[in-house]
Amino acid sequence: MADVTAGDFRNGMTIEIEGKVCQIVEFQHVKPGKGAAFVRTKYKDVINGGVVEKSFRPTEKFPAARIDRKDMQYLYNDGDLYYFMDTETFDQIPVANEVVGDSLKFVKENDMVKLNSYNGSVFAVEAPLFVELEIIETEPGFAGNTAQGATKPATVETGAQIQVPLFVNQNDKVQIDTRTGEYLKRV
Repeated sequence: MADVTAGDFRNGMTIEIEGKVCQIVEFQHVKPGKGAAFVRTKYKDVINGGVVEKSFRPTEKFPAARIDRKDMQYLYNDGDLYYFMDTETFDQIPVANEVVGDSLKFVKENDMVKLNSYNGSVFAVEAPLFVELEIIETEPGFAGNTAQGATKPATVETGAQIQVPLFVNQNDKVQIDTRTGEYLKRV
């Protein structure tokens, strides 16, 4: 794969820096009055999530890193491993608990997710941005309680806890933003 010079950086680009796969978050070409130009860069280590700010000479070269993002179906969890299936080849891929983390908090079995991998090694699981889940447990709303924006805790069918408006009841289906865990609407 071709090398990328710091002068060619773009937001979202993935490259290898010191053997680590990194994604460019922000960059700025700086031409000081004296001295050589440089590229001030903020990048994120895609494996561990750490963000680093560093400056590079515009001619410095880095190997481009190709990250694969594949749609997979979440099958089930077996203690330490989560199993995903490629719906085209029916290959099953086990992914360790540490990699999955909280990403499946709002994902039911058989839902589609994206597996992010580098050189065949999965480093992240992306849930869909929005999901529809059933409320399995919440306190009933109280008549007359019309406080604007008042919420109550609720448990959805995946076991995750969210805050919902008072009018939402058990067995209601709700739409949730998986990035924030926020209730969006009743469906």
